[in-house]
Amino acid sequence: MSLVSGIVRAALSITMLGAATWLTPALWFRLPGPEVLRIGIAVLVGTLALLCVVALWWPQASTLRWRLAGSYLMLLVASLAWWHSIAPQADRDWAEEVAHLVEGRVIEGQESQTQPDVGHSRGAVLHLDHVRNFEWHTPEDFTPHWESRDYPLDELTSVDLLTSHWMGPQIAHTLVSFGFADGRYLAFSVEIRKESTEVFSTLGGMFKQYELAVIAADERDIVRVRSNVRGEEVHLYRVQMPQEMMRELLLAYVDEAETLRTQPRFYNTAFSNCTTLVYAMMTRLTDGLPLDYRLLLSGYLPEYVADQGALSDTAPFAELKARSLINPAALAADQQPDGDFSRLIREGIPGADRPSF
Repeated sequence: MSLVSGIVRAALSITMLGAATWLTPALWFRLPGPEVLRIGIAVLVGTLALLCVVALWWPQASTLRWRLAGSYLMLLVASLAWWHSIAPQADRDWAEEVAHLVEGRVIEGQESQTQPDVGHSRGAVLHLDHVRNFEWHTPEDFTPHWESRDYPLDELTSVDLLTSHWMGPQIAHTLVSFGFADGRYLAFSVEIRKESTEVFSTLGGMFKQYELAVIAADERDIVRVRSNVRGEEVHLYRVQMPQEMMRELLLAYVDEAETLRTQPRFYNTAFSNCTTLVYAMMTRLTDGLPLDYRLLLSGYLPEYVADQGALSDTAPFAELKARSLINPAALAADQQPDGDFSRLIREGIPGADRPSF
């Protein structure tokens, strides 16, 4: 075997094995048809890649090796064309909890449409439709409520970062909650927009399995379902942020939801998720935010935010982290059904009694 032949065979081997590593799960998750058929085709394609590599290095397969390699490369080209044709959609049979993306518009100098008694006629009001306020009984059983709400932008007082750990300390779902002077909180979550028959798969999320959704919700819904109903470990941190930037971030969430409604995109477990989209929005608002492994290992995101000097300065980060767990307070709030859930979960959180700016 000549040196050139060896290099060509090595390059082809790496290409085919690398392609199989991507193509096998892609076929499994995205081919139409029953699961057993999809798995069978994925296994067959993976096996074919291994046979091609063996044939490339088997001296007795001199003719067969190039036919197999050529066939597999043609299969790869066809697969790439098929993959490119899979486009995100906006009109699937969505699961009820992601049936709507929040819609919003700023009303300048007018009375609130949904709360005419709030007495704000001069400042800008953010009017939102499809704010989720579900009553969760179990992870699968809930009473749905989608509401219209108004929020005076000049009364925006705080931003909180919440992390909900569902896969150990390294991985967490990220939520951002905006507080207003009247004591109300509005939480935003970037989520998978799964169909009514789908369940979440971390691996499937790498292969165009789900679209993206931006959900705006009452904290008693979107925080409580994680802390009390699913039993996830939820932490809350008060963020330091200029008032104008708070407003820009809030409106960035609304704009992102509007963009997704007209230009749907796929969720990606690693690169387009609840943390990376928040990072992308923040980079549009401020310069100098560094890339960091903690944007992928989102359970460590609060430490990253602290390193940027953006968490409450009322205590060192070690103390902020030690006192950030809200689960006991959230569970206790269930014993006070008429109590203020948002206020109760913030009791004892360093800096939560102060504005963010």
